[in-house]
Amino acid sequence: LSLGEAKNLPTYPGPNKMRDCYCTVNLDQEEVFRTKIVEKSLCPFYGEDFYCEIPRTFRHLSFYIFDRDVFRRDSIIGKVAIQKEDLQKYHNRDTWFQLQHVDADSEVQGKVHLELRLSEVITDTGVVCHKLATRVLECQGLPIVNGQCDPYATVTLAGPSRQTKVKKKTNNPHFDEVFYFEVTRPSSYNKKSHFDIEDVDEVDKMEIRVDLWNASNLKFGDEFLGELRLPLKFLRQSSSYEAWYFLQPRDNGNKSLKPDDLGSLRLNVVYTEDHVFSSDYYSPLRDLLLKSADVEPVSASAAHILGEVCREKQEAAIPLVRLFLHYGRIVPFISAIANAEVKRTQDPNTIFRGNSLTSKCIDETMKLAGMHYLQVTLKPIIDEICQVHKPCEIDPVKLKDGENLENNRENLRQYVDRIFTVITKSGVSCPTVMCDIFFSLRESAAKRFQGDLDVRYTAVSSFIFLRFFAPAILSPNLFQLTPHHPDPQTSRTLTLISKTIQTLGSLSKSKSASFKESYMATFYDYFNEQKYADAVKNFLDLISSSGRRDHKSIEQPILLKEGFMIKRAQGRKRFGMKNFKKRWFRLTNHEFTYQKSKGDHPLCSIPIENILAVERLEEESFKMKNMFQVIQPERRVLYIQANNCVEAKDWIDILTKVSQCNKKRLTVYHPSAYLNGHWLCCKAPADNTPGCTPCTGGLPANIQLDIDGDRETERIYSLFNLYMSKLEKMQEACGSKSVYDGPEEEEYSTFIIDDPKETYKTLKLIIEGVGALEQEHAQYKRDKFKKTKYGSQEHPIGDKSFQTYIRQQSEISAHSI
Repeated sequence: LSLGEAKNLPTYPGPNKMRDCYCTVNLDQEEVFRTKIVEKSLCPFYGEDFYCEIPRTFRHLSFYIFDRDVFRRDSIIGKVAIQKEDLQKYHNRDTWFQLQHVDADSEVQGKVHLELRLSEVITDTGVVCHKLATRVLECQGLPIVNGQCDPYATVTLAGPSRQTKVKKKTNNPHFDEVFYFEVTRPSSYNKKSHFDIEDVDEVDKMEIRVDLWNASNLKFGDEFLGELRLPLKFLRQSSSYEAWYFLQPRDNGNKSLKPDDLGSLRLNVVYTEDHVFSSDYYSPLRDLLLKSADVEPVSASAAHILGEVCREKQEAAIPLVRLFLHYGRIVPFISAIANAEVKRTQDPNTIFRGNSLTSKCIDETMKLAGMHYLQVTLKPIIDEICQVHKPCEIDPVKLKDGENLENNRENLRQYVDRIFTVITKSGVSCPTVMCDIFFSLRESAAKRFQGDLDVRYTAVSSFIFLRFFAPAILSPNLFQLTPHHPDPQTSRTLTLISKTIQTLGSLSKSKSASFKESYMATFYDYFNEQKYADAVKNFLDLISSSGRRDHKSIEQPILLKEGFMIKRAQGRKRFGMKNFKKRWFRLTNHEFTYQKSKGDHPLCSIPIENILAVERLEEESFKMKNMFQVIQPERRVLYIQANNCVEAKDWIDILTKVSQCNKKRLTVYHPSAYLNGHWLCCKAPADNTPGCTPCTGGLPANIQLDIDGDRETERIYSLFNLYMSKLEKMQEACGSKSVYDGPEEEEYSTFIIDDPKETYKTLKLIIEGVGALEQEHAQYKRDKFKKTKYGSQEHPIGDKSFQTYIRQQSEISAHSI
């Protein structure tokens, strides 16, 4: 998600009219991300990106704009809610959305399981009357209101309503309560609490209504959670009916309000859904891709062909790099495509300057493999720049009142000097995979342009400075160095530093001349000394030399994740309350610790080898959502609650991954807690009873890169499938090139084809592999369509995406008939 900006927000009623606003991202009503607060603006610019794997089903992706007033209270200005099935409409394009009003009647999530039975009863006098039994079984996924949910249901049929018991502290309540209603009565009956309906046909006009409420202790009354209205006429065909339903907003949930009341929000959402088979389905396509580095020429390989047919090279680079990294083939692949690109380059000054497949693949590898390298190198000083706010503006036109140009230049010079020093001294920390790639770039460039002694440096600096360090300084939020987009003043400082570092690293002959702005050229005079060029060359030599291995740097603890969560006391003391406390958790590749707050001494440290399993914890244990458990030797368990479902998934994944190779890993665990003298899940009384449920499989034991090879191959299959017409066009181009050696036809000249025969062979294998996978997907969808029941727990009635799916499938089957 890219959260751009909001505009034309309603003015604040106070004298200054401005607002301090932030935006949240929610799956239904669960907040998973929050932007910084932009102060004193009615058109706040956020410029923040958020990426997450969605860990559960959802109906709406929602964005709320909040205003924080002087008393630090937050009030909602408005929201944008996009239905899951509509996300594809806005895929990867900037869109302005009108903000909608937020009211309790339209804020709905969750589903309810109902059973209805209409039966005929013969009275003593022999007259037939109809009785309706409504059984409210359970609900799932109700929202948490003010930190908890105490739900109850009311059931109404054309008269007084009946109410279930309140279920405390759960958003998945089990009610299992039945309510009886007399629908028609014999004419002599006159009891007021029953219903005056003579004619059985009148039953068709009636509806049963189920409302869900959150019992509130506050004087404002109970909160509405959603409703369901069902006409009784569908019980004509079958006297008994049982199904799951999505809760709906109240009728007045769509109050007609002027759409331009609240302003608008600019968003860019990229939503992908991959249906991934098990590994064996992908073998033919995966093997074809993985041998790309060995194909002669490399332009005839499957991976290179993907880069040729994709609209954007970036599209191809992301899954390719992840796949090759996962299987340890990234260095030979990048060496092969880089070597081919260098051979096609005519001028050493333009080496690796285009947006080619090579440069995009190296960018992506540096982003994945170099994230920790950036953290240790740049993060401390970038944090300081963001916090201290020293004035660094050196453009005389942009100087603020009271600022001194010389002082600002000195501030900026000190920052540039410090960042330049930490970069050029960081050679030993550069990840091995990056060093191996730089070594092959340097060799290719030096061999191709033997007369140019500097090309061995520029080939490497064009990546490490221009495409790695400079962009990370310019936009630290995109490289996870800061949580948010920096404020305008800091952003300007970082822009000036980034420009200078980029020029220092480029080793161009006339440095000052490379700046369009005269104030930058003047500033750069500080750095025209030979010592800066020498430091850059020494650094480049170190990171691109063959066989560089520094085992000490591998042994240093690598910080993998940190943040506040809530944990339950582990019960070290025999007696006393085991309460819940907020703690700062830190995970490195050596240990998992928690402390009172960031920077404090750890209160508890669990070595990685003592983590025997990491699993979710059933909500019923403590009536708390998003909980997981870290199981240690002697069945000691640490119970932790994350802030939301996305964070819980991230922690479970990374903890599982780092402990994957532990020799004593458990194979079974208890999905619930041990409370009141027994395990809640299996009722076993002894706390050392072995688990009752098999542990989940976890992830490959590769700490820094969580990559699923099958998923990446599925992504590549989807891309090949999307660009099938281009693959066929490329086949035609190969045929045309083989038989005709004259001037090339316009439509074929876009492809790089060095060897038409080899390329044609590979294209044939790709098209066959993609076709086979396409058939498997179609068969899977047909089978799923036959088995799926509308109204089941997975597809409740009211599931619009499933209704669309049914429509599509019936069209496909009608078409095939």
